[in-house]
Amino acid sequence: MDVLRSAFITLSHNQGLRRFCEHSRVGVRISSRFVAGLTLEDALRAAESVNRQGMAVTLDSLGESVTSESEAHRAAEVYHRLLDAIAARKLDANISVKLTQMGLEQSAEMAESIAGSVTRHASAVGNFVRIDMEESRLTQVTLDVVRRLHACADLRESIGVVIQAYLYRSQADIEQLLADGIRVRLCKGAYKEPAEVAFPHKEQVDKNFILLSKMLLNSPFHHALATHDEAMIDGAKEFARKHGVAADRFEFQMLYGVRRDLQRKLVRDGYRVRVYVPFGSEWYPYFMRRLAERPANVLFLARNFFR
Repeated sequence: MDVLRSAFITLSHNQGLRRFCEHSRVGVRISSRFVAGLTLEDALRAAESVNRQGMAVTLDSLGESVTSESEAHRAAEVYHRLLDAIAARKLDANISVKLTQMGLEQSAEMAESIAGSVTRHASAVGNFVRIDMEESRLTQVTLDVVRRLHACADLRESIGVVIQAYLYRSQADIEQLLADGIRVRLCKGAYKEPAEVAFPHKEQVDKNFILLSKMLLNSPFHHALATHDEAMIDGAKEFARKHGVAADRFEFQMLYGVRRDLQRKLVRDGYRVRVYVPFGSEWYPYFMRRLAERPANVLFLARNFFR
């Protein structure tokens, strides 16, 4: 399983395969299970559909590692349009943003400025920005940016961050984020990391995810547990029951197109569920990481494609 995961993560960086897939009809067709579409309107339609099923949404305009300031501003403009559209359509939705889209690898100061502008827009329309986490080499700078933006009084309620359970450092990071009052989405992690910085085996990651989940559920803030693993979900539900954590104090987050049956069941059981809805033409790296996270998705896609 670890070998297959590594293979898909390696393929996610293959630029030739990426160009072929993103520009082929077959590639777009295959990706449609996990990607809501290529346009903003596609994403909004998907969000409306998810809302009708009783679930909230976080919208992600796919794209990573822009190469210029103009590209970063164009990426941010999509999020400004999303925030206005969410407000106009009264959707139960927020947005997820990668700092590399905002120019982080060109300038941390530029990324902070652009992300701050998006977050101020979210604050003005009563919305929320979740800053996604990327490779471990960017963890500290991402946390630094989020912490500084959160320290602005007008942004305090409008920004949160993602923590990845496979990193050794994540327990200390969550302790600091809780001390700062910053809302967290906890996920397992989907990048290829060296054993020096990340747990190399699934059972170790699972154990750390459970530990970090309990830390978040014990806190007074609203956090999100992002997993499709029923054992992790059942463990969180049991911990919440035993410790009197109300179901509206946290939410489960799941990916668009993955375990729809489980999403609906959680809603029926009275839990808040938020679906991560990605869209855009630069879908290939995201798609390959989804296959790496859950190789069973490969068989599912193959069956449906040939059907």
